[in-house]
Amino acid sequence: MGSSLYAAVADGSDVRVTRLRVGGPPVRPAEDPAPPARNHGSCARTRGVVLITAATLLVLGACNPVEPATPAGGPQPTPRVWQQPIVSGLSQPWDLAFLPVEPHTMVFTEKAGDISVWRDGQRQLLHHPAGIVSQGEGGLMGITVDPNWVTNRFLYVCMMTASDVRVVRLQTNAAFTSVVDRDDIVTGIPRSTGRHSGCRVGFQSSNSGLWITTGDAAQGTNPQDLSSLGGKVLRVNRQGAPRADNPDLGGDPRIYTYGHRNPQGLAFRPGTNQAFSVEHGSNRDDEVNRLVPGANYGWDPVPGYNETVPMTDLVKFPSAREAIWSSGFPTIAPSGATFLSGEQWKGWNGALAVAVLKDRHIRIMFPTGDGNDISFDHEVMREYDTRLRSVVQGPDGFLYITTDVGSGGGAIWRLIPT
Repeated sequence: MGSSLYAAVADGSDVRVTRLRVGGPPVRPAEDPAPPARNHGSCARTRGVVLITAATLLVLGACNPVEPATPAGGPQPTPRVWQQPIVSGLSQPWDLAFLPVEPHTMVFTEKAGDISVWRDGQRQLLHHPAGIVSQGEGGLMGITVDPNWVTNRFLYVCMMTASDVRVVRLQTNAAFTSVVDRDDIVTGIPRSTGRHSGCRVGFQSSNSGLWITTGDAAQGTNPQDLSSLGGKVLRVNRQGAPRADNPDLGGDPRIYTYGHRNPQGLAFRPGTNQAFSVEHGSNRDDEVNRLVPGANYGWDPVPGYNETVPMTDLVKFPSAREAIWSSGFPTIAPSGATFLSGEQWKGWNGALAVAVLKDRHIRIMFPTGDGNDISFDHEVMREYDTRLRSVVQGPDGFLYITTDVGSGGGAIWRLIPT
């Protein structure tokens, strides 16, 4: 008996799915499934073959081509990329994560407060944490799964309440069908009307501690105030206490970096100790920052909340850490970010993918080896004209994207390289 692979054979405007048997007799063409349904046009415009798993075959009919490829001058060879809608009917899905164990169940947040799982092609409500206030930019935001979930069953979420923004640790049951315990491990992150609420969470590794990006709550003194948790990147242990190896800045020991405006992206470069934040600018200069312990990133909008000052004020703070990438004017509103990893990404292997809200695309960036500059960047997915909130590489090696659309129009997409 042989094992099976499936090939999507694209020719002109049609795609035909063929089952291939490895180590056994060939499968007769009569056994091929019918051509999949189309969405936003065909799955391919040029001839090609894509090897996929049986699980991918279930949703292959919804794949759509993404244009354009990497322009001349960019890293080559460039992958051919396809978009697949995976989950629909959502309202402002904010972030997503995967369990670190088979079958790698996906869990995601929606801004109004639902935490849901996607299992067997169905959305199932996991939990709606008490006390969430969805207002302005705040609500239920970032989520991450503990790398040691198999033994501790922990999830971590950022949420806004009536009094603050906080990070909550939730413990699920082993079946991942309900939440059995809650600890509010970081409280007192400032909030105002919901403006500049952050908030992204993530682990660089199982022993790195929990990283948290926080917004400045549109309050001018917060970013440079080392007693405030606003406008910072924090690093804590699983109980919310400061990491012992955090820098000593003479303020709150949970602070890792400061002088931020509203970082909503957090990414860790595989194979290195490099960490990066993605930050919203004022009317100019969205930023990607390399996170260095103890660094000041130079945002100080005082007196009041003066948004005419530079994002990185080198006159006031000559030693402030400059961004490795800046949008200039106008801003594009970047949000979530992740590194693409694996040979399936071809020339994009190792690139930083950034979801963009206002300018409605995915930006593919290529950091230098030391992480202190971006050597090249370009845009994809503009043709979908949709605000994109988060990007996460899944355990299958594909890129998962949340769309920032409310009233049931939000979705989670999958980007498949070939």
